[in-house]
Amino acid sequence: MLDVISKGGVLMLPIILCSIVALAIIIERLVLIARARRENDRFLEAIRGRVRPGKLEEALAICRVSTAAPLATVFLEGLRHIELGEQRTREAIVEAGERETLRLENHLGGLQTIAGGAPLLGFLGTVLGMIAAFQRIEQLGGNVDASVLAGGIWQALLTTAAGLTVAVPAYFAHNYIVSRVHAEVLRMEDHSSGLMLLLTTGRDPGGER
Repeated sequence: MLDVISKGGVLMLPIILCSIVALAIIIERLVLIARARRENDRFLEAIRGRVRPGKLEEALAICRVSTAAPLATVFLEGLRHIELGEQRTREAIVEAGERETLRLENHLGGLQTIAGGAPLLGFLGTVLGMIAAFQRIEQLGGNVDASVLAGGIWQALLTTAAGLTVAVPAYFAHNYIVSRVHAEVLRMEDHSSGLMLLLTTGRDPGGER
């Protein structure tokens, strides 16, 4: 493996670095999203039946201790602004939801950059390798056989293969994680809408959809 990396040239190093960073982002995001969903479910179970207009102290206490649940932050902002009117409460919920969404989406831009940039690094390495191969041919005055030419070409193509090996999993992982984030955000929006309905009309929209 080390021999293959060394033959690929200096651009193999940033490609390997990209693979390490991409793997770290993928693992970290998947763990965080799974934890957010689990904590949201736990928070909903704890607060169910405790949100009532005029009797919000217990619900506020539950929101404050459920710091690991993004939905608790959204609920907390809504409950804290209820005395300022429906419009301000709705705005507070939306703003808190946007912040929590950004937190869930954190680092995904870096993963997308790696998915797009790794093949470019690989292609650059291939171009530089081809240039070096033809310089070698020129130095030998054209007196080279097919095996020498083929050897130079396959070494040059190593970086392209390495770049694609990093980019393809990063691309699919990025899309998968984005879909997981969107699914959780939709759940949060659904429950936030239910909170607004309960606070403004006193009607419980029912359990989780």
